[in-house]
Amino acid sequence: MSLYPYEKMLERQDLLERLDILMVWGHYEIRVMRFHLTSFPAGRVVDFHNHAEFEFHFIPRGKGKVILDDQTHALSEGMLYLTGPGVVHYQEADAKEDMDELCLHVDIVHKPREHVDPWEAAESEETIEKLRTLPHTPVNDYHRAMQCFLEAYEACDQKLLGYYTSIKQLVISILLKTVRAYDTGGNRPEAPVRDMSAYRYEYAVQYMEANHPTVVTLEHVAEKLHISSRQLQRIFYQVQPEMPFSRVLEDIRLRAVCRNLEESNVSIEQIALASGFNNANYLHAVFRKRLGMTPSAFRKMRQPILK
Repeated sequence: MSLYPYEKMLERQDLLERLDILMVWGHYEIRVMRFHLTSFPAGRVVDFHNHAEFEFHFIPRGKGKVILDDQTHALSEGMLYLTGPGVVHYQEADAKEDMDELCLHVDIVHKPREHVDPWEAAESEETIEKLRTLPHTPVNDYHRAMQCFLEAYEACDQKLLGYYTSIKQLVISILLKTVRAYDTGGNRPEAPVRDMSAYRYEYAVQYMEANHPTVVTLEHVAEKLHISSRQLQRIFYQVQPEMPFSRVLEDIRLRAVCRNLEESNVSIEQIALASGFNNANYLHAVFRKRLGMTPSAFRKMRQPILK
């Protein structure tokens, strides 16, 4: 059994190219033109040529050389280089050793759109601008972009659930990982971050709403958020100073009671238990205190003709 993971891609070299892969990323439309693994026998020459689109070259096995801007560069396993539109290049496999190449050709067109995630738009703009200006010299595939080719092939070959979407995401990953291989670092804006207090409060309330018929405690909800109960208490106070945890939970349960009183003829006792109250007597006391009437009176007011 071969230890070379990409060999399977030689069995159906046009597998990925049979797909019409078109994606939108930020304000750009990206169409895949070529997407395959090819093998060059020892001494094979690909004479000087250029393309109208971006061509990503990866060397998963073997060695050879490439000429870019009249400069000759050695190629060996684990390297990559990019040739943008109009960049003339020459490639040659080693005289004694075959060389494989994973190749991705993409046509990138600027297509301004409305309602684009601003962070996605900024990242795509930065990435594609860098692709246009990357040095014409090979580098090592530091971020394992080559693995994306294999993942895309296997997803398509096995017709995995959502394989078309996965392949589009993998193409974007190849673009990003190529840029990262050349990226020397520097300052970069940070991705948007959550207001953690607001996020935890929202998650806690959603959890309470989903589980209000059962036993719901401050400690239990805090555990779900991986924080202490004291910290969760502070969050409730920060977000809604007049609405502590117990009051929010009581409101959730009362809203459920009111819905049931309006929409059904189920007994008050059953409604109380289904909404998280211990019994009808306790519900009656809370309901009267909060709404100024009994559950039965509320039902008669909201369901005057329901028998």
